[in-house]
Amino acid sequence: MDKHQKHTHLQRRKTDNFAPNEIAFLGTNCTIILSLVQHISEKLSNYKLGYFDASHDKNENPNSLSSFTFHHEGNVQINTSKTVNTYQQKLDFAQFDLVFINGNHFEGAKQILILDEEKEASVLKRIHQLQDIQFIIKLKNETEIFPFLMEKCPKIKELQYYSIDEIDKISHHIQQLIRQRIAPIKGLVLIGGKSTRMGTNKSLLEFHGKPQKEVAKELLENNKIETFFSVENSLAKVNEISDTFLNLGPFGGICSALQKDPNSAWFVLATDLPFVNDKLIKWLLQKRNPSKVATAIKGKNKEFMEPLITIYEPKAYPILLQYLSQGYSCPLKMLINNDVEIVEVDDDLIRNINTPEDLGAAKIEIENN
Repeated sequence: MDKHQKHTHLQRRKTDNFAPNEIAFLGTNCTIILSLVQHISEKLSNYKLGYFDASHDKNENPNSLSSFTFHHEGNVQINTSKTVNTYQQKLDFAQFDLVFINGNHFEGAKQILILDEEKEASVLKRIHQLQDIQFIIKLKNETEIFPFLMEKCPKIKELQYYSIDEIDKISHHIQQLIRQRIAPIKGLVLIGGKSTRMGTNKSLLEFHGKPQKEVAKELLENNKIETFFSVENSLAKVNEISDTFLNLGPFGGICSALQKDPNSAWFVLATDLPFVNDKLIKWLLQKRNPSKVATAIKGKNKEFMEPLITIYEPKAYPILLQYLSQGYSCPLKMLINNDVEIVEVDDDLIRNINTPEDLGAAKIEIENN
């Protein structure tokens, strides 16, 4: 008899203990750890980095009121009454490329061990945390590996070692750990629209000798991107993704793709853009910034981005759901109000074809070129 499954099985974003990507420093005192994190963060300022620590104020009283203090230049200080739990922290840290953790207080999935002769007992106390050491940092070059570490980690001498003042080398190593977690890209061609103004299914219109949906799919696949059609019906074929967020238009299609695979970035492409070409696709891929929520195309003379020629990163998914929970189903609204990489192109390349008049003019222009 099959075991009863109470809840629907959903794909989950791959995360560590508290964040999509985290690393804990342990082996020395909190002051040294904080200073090291600050120096590394300065070197890696183009990434979104966070620091997860515990308060060291012995007299701190529990907050009865959560406070949000906004600086006029954009910084915010948050004091919350919430307790630490992995579910909430995964939401709080969802937008970061890497979260540094003070391993003296919280356990990280990956670790950087700092060898400090004065803290041998502290390391022994936390020996169970050393499950995935990335590299070793020595406060003093002459410091030897503690004997119990050899027993716990027989291959520890094979790891990379740095001295505490080699900030550039340490930062470079951590940068590699960030890059290892860059999400792969999948493609999503939107064909589920009602095409009310056109009066017929725009995805089946032919500008280049075949249905435009096939042209859009080939543009992405020719750049080695596994691509799916976004469809409304629930009888999806192998290369289709059915809407699980119903009656929300493109917003629902994007969320449905991210629900299907929240560990991939999704290159979204509409079918009413017959002037989009391979050069534009390659340009957007080249300009992709995984540290942002998305990388979006914008016409040079346009006010707003084009949300349906955009690479949505995995970190866009929880934000889209937050907007939906507030009653908004416009992907452009999400892009405008979040940190997005904008790629400008000539306006003519991203013209929408919405009416029979647009269709006729576009066909003539394409045939003449």
